[in-house]
Amino acid sequence: MTILFLKKQLSGKKGKTPPSPPGLPLIGNLHQLGRHTHRSLCDLSRRYGPLMLLHLGRVPVLIVSSADMAQEILKTHDQAFANRPRSKLSQKLLYNNRDVASAPYGEYWRQMKSVCVIHLLSNKMVRSFRDVREEEITLMMAKIRKSSSLPFNVSKVLECLTNDVICRVALGRKYGGETDFKKLTDRLSELLGTFSIGSFVPWLAWVDWIRGWDAQLDKMGKDLDDFFEKVVQDHEDGDRRDGTDLIDALLRVKREKSPGFEIERVSIKAITLDVFVGGSDTSFTLLEWAMTELLRHPKSLNRLQEEVRTICKGKSRVSEDDIQGMKYLKAVIKEALRLHPPFPMMAPHESTEDVKLRDYHIPAGTQVMMNAWAIGREVATWGPDAEEFKPERHLDTSVDFRGQNFELLPFGAGRRICPAVSFAVVLNEVVLANLVHGFDWKLPEESKEDKTDVAESSGFSVHREFPLYAVASPYLT
Repeated sequence: MTILFLKKQLSGKKGKTPPSPPGLPLIGNLHQLGRHTHRSLCDLSRRYGPLMLLHLGRVPVLIVSSADMAQEILKTHDQAFANRPRSKLSQKLLYNNRDVASAPYGEYWRQMKSVCVIHLLSNKMVRSFRDVREEEITLMMAKIRKSSSLPFNVSKVLECLTNDVICRVALGRKYGGETDFKKLTDRLSELLGTFSIGSFVPWLAWVDWIRGWDAQLDKMGKDLDDFFEKVVQDHEDGDRRDGTDLIDALLRVKREKSPGFEIERVSIKAITLDVFVGGSDTSFTLLEWAMTELLRHPKSLNRLQEEVRTICKGKSRVSEDDIQGMKYLKAVIKEALRLHPPFPMMAPHESTEDVKLRDYHIPAGTQVMMNAWAIGREVATWGPDAEEFKPERHLDTSVDFRGQNFELLPFGAGRRICPAVSFAVVLNEVVLANLVHGFDWKLPEESKEDKTDVAESSGFSVHREFPLYAVASPYLT
C-alpha cells in the first residue's frame, strides 16, 4: 500500500491525464470503437473533449479531434511525436517497418524519406509522368463513351485508372484487371483494415492464431515479397539504366551509393509497396467521393463544368496546364478531402518522451491518432454547415491540405506528412476536370430518390460501401 501511495503521489506531480470514457476490465475502451471507428470516436470526443485518452487493452491511445490540438502535436511538439508504433501487422506486411510510412523515427527513416523526396517525388519527377497520366485518362474517357449513355460502374472505372497509373509509374507496366496482382492488393487493403485483439491484449493473442489471422499475415507477406522481388529482378535483368519508373530510380540510387542515400534491396521493395498503399487507394477513394458529392449536388457540378468548359473552350480534353486557373476545381477537391479523407484515422504516432499538452501530461510511449474526419467537420472551424458539401467555402481562403493548415489534414502534417502530396493532387485534379469536361452526368433513375447513398465501407481507407453508378452522356463542344 505504501508503494502504491508513493507511486500515485509521484505520478500526480507530473500532471493530470486527458479525460477518458469509462472502460471495461482487461479490454478498456476497445468495445467502443465500432465498425466506423472515426464516427464512434467523433461521437465520444463531443462528450469528452478534443483531446481524449483511450485505453485499448493495455495500450494508451490519445485521440485528437480538433485543429488546434493537432497543431500542438504536429507542429509545436512535432519531434516528440514523430515516431511510429511497431505492430505485428506492419512488421509482417511492411518489411519489418523498412518502408517510409511505418519506419521508426531515426536515421534510417530520414535517409529513406530523403530518397523519396529527392529521387522519386520531386516536382521534376512528377512532371516526367505526365504522358502516363494523359494516356491513361484518354483510355478511361474512351471506356466511358462505350457505356452508350447507360448506367455504368463509375467506381470500377476510377479504380482501374488509378491502379494503372500507379503501376506504370512505379513498376513500368500495368498489372490491372483481374490479375493476381490486383487480387493481391485487394487482399492487402482488407488485411490493413482488420483488427487484431492480440495487439492490444497480449494474453488473447491466441485468438488471432485460432481465427487464422496470423497465417493470413504470413501468407500475405510472402506473396507480396515474391511479387516485388520478381519485379525488381526483371528490372535488373533488363537493360533499363535509362528507365523512368520508380524502381528504376531506386536501383540507380542503390548503384550510385551516394553518401546519405545508401539503399538496400529490401528498402526498394518496401518503398514501392508504400506507393501502392498510399497512392492508388488514396486517389481512387478521393475521386469516388468527389463524383458522389457532385452527383448529389447538381448546382456544384454545373458550376464546375462551367468553369472547366470555359477555360478549355474548343479543346477535346483538359491538360495539366489548363487546371492551374481552375479555382472551383481546386475548391471541390478540398471539400471532398475535408468531408471524406481517404484515411479518416491517420496512421498512429507515438511519443518518445514525456510531453505536456495544455494542462495534460502525456507519458512517453503513448500512441496518438488524429481523427482527420472529425477535424474536417469541426463546427468551431467550419461553421454550422460543416456537414454540408459546399466547395464555395474554399474560394476566399488560403486554407490548404499541404500541412500548414491543421483544419484540413488528409495527408498529415509535420515530419510525417505524406511525401506524395504533389503527385496525388495533380492526378486527382486532371482526372476530375476531364470527367466533367467530357460528359454530362446524372444519376440513374433508381438512384434519384435518395440522391445516391453515402454509406461508407469499413477499414483503414474508407470508400463507398457500394459502387457508384451514373449515366454519362458525351458533351458536344
